[in-house]
Amino acid sequence: MTPPRAEPLRLPAADAALSADAAAGLKNLQQLVQLRWIAVIGQIATLEAAHYALGLSLPYDELLISVACLVLFNVVSLLRLRLPPEVRHPEVFVALLVDVGVLTVQLYLSGGITNPFVFLYLLQVTLGAVLLRGAYIWSMVIITALCFGLLARHHLPLPLVHEPQGGFSSLYAFGLLVCFLLNAALVSVFITRIQRNLRERDARLAAARRRRAEEEHIVRMGLLASGAAHELGTPLSTLAVILGDWIHDQRLSADPLLMEDIQEMQNQVRRCKSIVSGILLSAGEARSEESAQTTVRAFVDALAQDWRATRSIETFICDNDFGADVPMVSDTTLQQMVFNVLDNAREASPDWVRMVVTHEGDDLCLVVTDRGPGFAPDFLRRLGTPYHSTKNRPGAGLGLFLVFNVARTLGGSVVAGNRPEGGAEVTIRLPLATIALQGAMAKEHGN
Repeated sequence: MTPPRAEPLRLPAADAALSADAAAGLKNLQQLVQLRWIAVIGQIATLEAAHYALGLSLPYDELLISVACLVLFNVVSLLRLRLPPEVRHPEVFVALLVDVGVLTVQLYLSGGITNPFVFLYLLQVTLGAVLLRGAYIWSMVIITALCFGLLARHHLPLPLVHEPQGGFSSLYAFGLLVCFLLNAALVSVFITRIQRNLRERDARLAAARRRRAEEEHIVRMGLLASGAAHELGTPLSTLAVILGDWIHDQRLSADPLLMEDIQEMQNQVRRCKSIVSGILLSAGEARSEESAQTTVRAFVDALAQDWRATRSIETFICDNDFGADVPMVSDTTLQQMVFNVLDNAREASPDWVRMVVTHEGDDLCLVVTDRGPGFAPDFLRRLGTPYHSTKNRPGAGLGLFLVFNVARTLGGSVVAGNRPEGGAEVTIRLPLATIALQGAMAKEHGN
């Protein structure tokens, strides 16, 4: 009987990449929506200034209709932000084309290329170069160039005197200055935000690739280790049977020293079998004959007793403060996971290790502390990755890696840190729902 397990939250590299692209796409689309609201406010302010302050004769009704169309499109874009599907390049391309189309209509109604705000096309091209890829970028360049060319031949006249030599006293020169400042400000602010979104996406993609490499490593290691573990299972079982016969042999039992050695051999064989079970777990298998019904408190007490009996340590403290007992399924997988953490603590602090077991909410919480030098900051940042260890020997670093993997498989978590008074602390949290008997858990919640 194996303990029920919660599926770990794992995203394949392709799914993680889609998730990262979707998040970045939605954020970038949100930036376009914000930019469009600024454009709407600026256009309304410009029309008001042209009509009331400058008294220019322009088709204001048509210009206001174009602004209303831009507002309507932005409202639709806001509703689009609530939808989960990924934002792809064609959707961003269409959104930018709408902005270019509205700008072209407004320039046609207000002087074409004689309007100083014609250089707002550069902002659309810049946004396209940042947000789009490949042919979409050059399509934006070609479309804006065609619009520029068409406006050179077809536009309504702008009643504005072009005298740039007059400095900023000329409305045309002043309009060029405003257009430049507007382009510079919007590019600086929004391109910076978009670049930050893209950097966050790249970081998530890098993390997904790293996770994919770790998962592939687990598969390769599991294929190799499971074969060796299966081969070791038979001789270990044979040794256990032989040692059991020796224990009951009257001729051998007459020698106390020999019996002590046989008992030590039995302890080491049991330890080897538990290690084999842990190796099989990394390959996605389990030694079902090692599972048994017990209680949380009994499991913790037996675990502490077995570890103390098979390790040489001056002081080992086990505070079993779990409280009201809960029936559970005992499996060597759990034992091996805790043994790995305790072994690491003993290597860092050979004279003192402590384990505290508590019941926090719906979780079984095990806290292992030592009086060693603690974890280095760089080690904590990469904790749980394969072959990352402070031990300079081949194969080091797999112990905690398997601990993290087992905890994720059971739906739990592992947190490591340094104690203020010195030494390291590793906290393992496991949902009782994954290890406790379902009937007992239902009864406890009912009470």
